[in-house]
Amino acid sequence: MAQREKFSSRLGFILISAGCAIGLGNVYRFPITTGAYGGALFVLIYIGFLLLIGLPIMTMELSVGRASQKSIASSFDVLEKSGQKWHLAKFLGIAGNYLLMMFYTVISGWMLIYFYKYASGSILNFSTPQQLGEVFGSIVTNTPLIIAVTFIVIAICFGVCAMGLQNGVERITKVMMVALLSLMVGLAIYSCTLPNAVEGLRFYLIPNTKPIKELGIWTVVSAAMGQAFFTLSLGIGSIAIFGSYISKDRRLAGESITIMALDTFVAITSGLILFPACFTYNNGVTADASTVGASFLFTTLSSIFNAMPVGRIVGSLFFIFMSFAALSTVTAVFENIMSFWMDLSNMNRKRIALINIAIVMVLSLPCILGFTVLENVQIAGKGIMDIEDYTVSNLLLPIGSLVYLLFCTTRYGWGWENYLSEVNTGKGMKLSKYLRPYTTYILPIIILTVLVMSIL
Repeated sequence: MAQREKFSSRLGFILISAGCAIGLGNVYRFPITTGAYGGALFVLIYIGFLLLIGLPIMTMELSVGRASQKSIASSFDVLEKSGQKWHLAKFLGIAGNYLLMMFYTVISGWMLIYFYKYASGSILNFSTPQQLGEVFGSIVTNTPLIIAVTFIVIAICFGVCAMGLQNGVERITKVMMVALLSLMVGLAIYSCTLPNAVEGLRFYLIPNTKPIKELGIWTVVSAAMGQAFFTLSLGIGSIAIFGSYISKDRRLAGESITIMALDTFVAITSGLILFPACFTYNNGVTADASTVGASFLFTTLSSIFNAMPVGRIVGSLFFIFMSFAALSTVTAVFENIMSFWMDLSNMNRKRIALINIAIVMVLSLPCILGFTVLENVQIAGKGIMDIEDYTVSNLLLPIGSLVYLLFCTTRYGWGWENYLSEVNTGKGMKLSKYLRPYTTYILPIIILTVLVMSIL
């Protein structure tokens, strides 16, 4: 039996796990949602739910991965008791990974296109959100172009995975994550020097109860709860796989907090870029609940960049770090898919990569064609991309997280004692045994609430 690959360093594990969690949802959806739901008070509520929901589930995913030394393909098989059926969760998990990549690779391709447009300066001739909306529409309906860039994204990321865990995934993701963080900090510093940056920072960093009065406390709280839950992409084994690649030297609660802190740092820094820019070039208008989506990124935010004296440089840097954020997530999810295949077959990485390049390319076609020949294929007013996004974010993630939670806390699964022993193996922060009532009885109710809210 071949020895399982391991990360070469703890830094590699932290950056790659964070790279999986850090995606487009952090970089554009978090600040836009913050703007829609009131600024600083929303941020505080969000961080609270991140600790209440995200931390326990992340430790559980990592524990299952590390204890089993397997991907989601067989991690439940290794840990479950005889006669139990938890291993059926593998199908939910791998379906979530493939479904996520069916639209995420397409959006990643958009980021590359916009980076090229800013680097070449071809988009600078358009100034209003309306004009930029037409540009965006012309891009997403250019089927040959979108197929080409999507294929490039898929081929590059599977190519990285084919090179191996240390030589490919770890080495390349480290470079992307360092570049991502450096670019974000640089852009945040520049944005904070803009003329009306103080007003933007005041909105973003100083709590104000006005949004609660205008929107209602439940609206703000539910939005923060949803953002906190979905930002880490927990529930489909994308984090568990990296647990299977690490040693037992360190306790998993501390590692989870480090990953979440990096994830939150990126989200907060994104706001430091967006809000000073909005208050300087967009009359303080950020977004409302009806415009929290990609259209804000490619229309309103692009119009802000185009109004800046150095808009070409800022836009180029912004979309290249957006590309890094997207590609780091795609690479991490592809590694989970690769490991799934390796656990269930005798094929090597290169062969699995070639097969899956073809599979994911075919699976991405409905999303690509959803803006042209399949645009009338809708469910409840949602197009194909929105249907795929909704299914992953609103159904598979909370259901998968609930599976990990019940598996780790009940006697009908792996059990609390086994989970606590694994999470507390090594040195570092220890998870208290007194959290058992919360994780066993309260947290399932919270996740079910998130699931019901998501459906409604």
